[in-house]
Amino acid sequence: MPISPNQGSTAGGTTVTITGTGLSGATAVHFGSKLATITANTPTSVTCTSPSGVGTVNVTVTTGGGTSNPLSFYYVGAPFKASLSASSGATAGGETVTITGTGLSTATSVNFGANAASPTVVSDGQINAVVPAGASAGSVSVSVTTAGGTNNGLSYTYVDPPTVTTLTPTSGPTSGGTAVTVTGTNLTTTQSVTVDGTLAPFAVISATELTFVTPPGTAGAVDVVVTTTGGSATDVGAFTYVAGPGI
Repeated sequence: MPISPNQGSTAGGTTVTITGTGLSGATAVHFGSKLATITANTPTSVTCTSPSGVGTVNVTVTTGGGTSNPLSFYYVGAPFKASLSASSGATAGGETVTITGTGLSTATSVNFGANAASPTVVSDGQINAVVPAGASAGSVSVSVTTAGGTNNGLSYTYVDPPTVTTLTPTSGPTSGGTAVTVTGTNLTTTQSVTVDGTLAPFAVISATELTFVTPPGTAGAVDVVVTTTGGSATDVGAFTYVAGPGI
């Protein structure tokens, strides 16, 4: 006589279906010593709502013909989330984040606000999930649902991709060392600036401005790429290295 699911929250409230034969006219379903609420009954099944409980209990069905053999039901505590490996990312989603905590082994879903992701269970203390796309920039709550219930308590911030509007100045010597000011949008979470693929030291001034110092380069126009938590912006041929005079 199967029971599905065979585990649920310690708080109760899990819809459980027991299948078998001779089940019509069920008068009681016991989870250990506690009675469950019967919500549907046919000759081959009984559906009920589990009461609260802890640990492993025997489930029995009582009809006019007697009491069934016991089945095992496992009570699972609510999950606890301790941390997210990344607290922000692009509105486009796609980043894999790690959630650590306890009671995560039965995780069935992870929600970033209203957007759902399917978790990969690593252990009772760790799950991974690919962040879904967000509707807009901003902070959303992160919830994990397991057999033991749903837990909120962490947040994730969606960040719009950056844009680059102007560079000042737009040229400098191949020896590098030119201080350049970049204006644009969504620059607060800048992680790197590259000039022709070479990392440049930078400083964020505001959400619309940052400065960087050019590394040495080869004469000619080169791309400048600004990468933030929200993505990357490439200004093609935006800076021109100028060779010094040769004698």
